Amino acid sequence: MSVANAGIAASSAYPEAEDSKNTNAEVVDPANTAEDVRPVAPDQFDPRYQASKWEIWSYYLYYVGNNGLTLFNFGPTAFQNLLYEAGGDSGLLSFFGRTRTINSIVLLCNGISFAIQVVLFLLLGSLADYGSWRPWILIFWSVVAFALGFGWLGVHTADKWHAGVGLYMIGLIAYQMCITFWTAAFPGLARNTSEMRHKAEEYENGEIDRDEYDYNDMMQRNRISNVAFIAQSAGEIFILAILVGILFALDVNASQANNDWGLSVLIAYCTAWWIVLAIPWFVLEKRRPGQKIPPGLNIITVLPWTLWRAIVQIWELKQTLLFLVGYFLLGDSLNTTVTVIATLQNSVVSYNTLTLTYLLIVGIAAQLVGIFGFWTIQKRFKLSTKVMFNAVMIGILVLDGWGMIGIWTQSFGFHHEWEFWLYQVFYGLFVCPWYSYSQIMISEVTPRGKEFLFFSLFSIMGKTSAFIGPIVSSAIIDASSTGNNSLPFYFLFGLTLLSLLLLAFFVDLKKSRREQAAFLEREASAKKRRASIVSGDFDVSSQEEKIDGSRRKTKL
Repeated sequence: MSVANAGIAASSAYPEAEDSKNTNAEVVDPANTAEDVRPVAPDQFDPRYQASKWEIWSYYLYYVGNNGLTLFNFGPTAFQNLLYEAGGDSGLLSFFGRTRTINSIVLLCNGISFAIQVVLFLLLGSLADYGSWRPWILIFWSVVAFALGFGWLGVHTADKWHAGVGLYMIGLIAYQMCITFWTAAFPGLARNTSEMRHKAEEYENGEIDRDEYDYNDMMQRNRISNVAFIAQSAGEIFILAILVGILFALDVNASQANNDWGLSVLIAYCTAWWIVLAIPWFVLEKRRPGQKIPPGLNIITVLPWTLWRAIVQIWELKQTLLFLVGYFLLGDSLNTTVTVIATLQNSVVSYNTLTLTYLLIVGIAAQLVGIFGFWTIQKRFKLSTKVMFNAVMIGILVLDGWGMIGIWTQSFGFHHEWEFWLYQVFYGLFVCPWYSYSQIMISEVTPRGKEFLFFSLFSIMGKTSAFIGPIVSSAIIDASSTGNNSLPFYFLFGLTLLSLLLLAFFVDLKKSRREQAAFLEREASAKKRRASIVSGDFDVSSQEEKIDGSRRKTKL
């Protein structure tokens, strides 16, 4: 039996583990449940890679730095501000071969940027689960993001709006690459904590059953993800509090030029924080090895092999696919909703830097309370990840409903400044937990050891949805005779309702865990067969394949 299948005792005895994430973990056949069969924990624990307190906190600190203020919040604001100044009273600019409205340009840039991300995630995500080089993906894109953040210091006048397009689009790519490859590390981090090592020992000793082990695994992943978001919220408020003082020192209300310069300075200021807070994670992250490249392949040829197997085998992960479809629809709705509301908000407050900063502080404070409240309620009542996720979906539906009312009336529906203060509070309390619980849900439907591939696949779907949603919304606005910027809420409300019904009533996480176990068993069989072909021992491999197939039929 290989170390990857041997549980804690064997992994301690053989430090050179083949697969520290236990990609090839053996699944105990229900037909062989005699009392002398010792249960094997689904996660392998190598003492060298046990997560320390400092490593976990460095993981949190990276997210405090990569809080989105640079390329996700103020970068888009600076970009739209330049567009409005360049567009003048007409609000029209020539872009991509035709005259377009400012809102249409913003949504089109989003779509193009997200389309590029699809290609990058497809290439890098397929390779990231192999070897130990994947931390360099995060480091590379972080450095790109740092350069873009300081690049805004040279782009703060209307005549440079074309350069702003480049900074904006590449900035979205860099931000999403950073956040995805940072997020994908949390399941492995949670499963290498001392708490989970202890639970694995209890499970292998027969002191707890598999359901309790899985519950603790779920709660550890919820803890790492939610505490990261809570720490990020608290740290971001501190960063913004200092930022207010900087903006007063720049006297951003004195003139339009001061306001434009203030936007560029605050992007660079927040980038400096990101650099400082990212370094501990770059240094302290333990380079936990991923899967070994199958025999006969290398780092280049393993890409098509991995993608082909994922395409062929993912159809057996029915619950994962159901969640993927729902995630696509809901991500499309939420990404576009945030973009549409942000566009309306920026217009109403006239891009005033101080007002936007105050709105962010309120929103982030509400986010801190919201995620802390969700996590506290989940612990107190021992609720599942899915229950919490369902609650978030209801919050998104309410948000789209409010925007839809604004199509028919000017009294409310994101037309007045007071509504955006209320929006920041509601969004923080009831919608921001999406950013934590959606990632935890992805980890729930992801086979162990395949985190970077599956998180990339989900990012592809998320970016594809964000590519489609903004373009559809842009077309709706352009087709309107009145140019009503609230019209996309018709589309968004229906999309959110459809995804809520699908995810709440058709996704079963217990079924998903059984499907994941079968998926990993087939993966192990495929690797054995390939090793046998390479070594010339094809007949033995074929016989093992038949045995594995027979066992799968028995279990199914």
